[in-house]
Amino acid sequence: MQPQLAKHYRWDDIPAEPLKGTLTRKFISSERLMIAHVTFKKGDDVPRHAHENEQLTYILSGALEFWLGAKDEQNLVVRAGEVLIIPSNLPHRALALEDTLDVDVFNPPRQDWLQGTDAYLRR
Repeated sequence: MQPQLAKHYRWDDIPAEPLKGTLTRKFISSERLMIAHVTFKKGDDVPRHAHENEQLTYILSGALEFWLGAKDEQNLVVRAGEVLIIPSNLPHRALALEDTLDVDVFNPPRQDWLQGTDAYLRR
C-alpha cells in the first residue's frame, strides 16, 4: 500500500463561495475533517439548524452571538480569540454583532456543504 501524501492549501487560492446576505465561506476537507473560513458582515445571520457533525468555532476577528438548544436555552457571545465547541445534533443559530472572520472545524466533514444541499445558508 502506498503511503498517503500530505496536501498543502493556501486560503488565498480558494475562491469565496457567496451565501445568504453577505456571508461567504471557503473550506478544505479531508476524509475525516473539514475546516472553513466563514466571513460575516455585521447583521448577517445563520438560521437555526443542527447537524451530526461536532463543530469547533474559533473567532479570529469580530464577534458572533449564539443561541443554542431547541428553545435557545443557552445564549452567549463569542469574540476574537475565543472558541465555542458545539456538540453533535445541538440546534444553534448565530448573528454577527460586527464584521467577523470565523474558523469552523467539523468532524466528520459536512456532507451538505460538499454536496451544496445546505439550503438554510443559501440565498
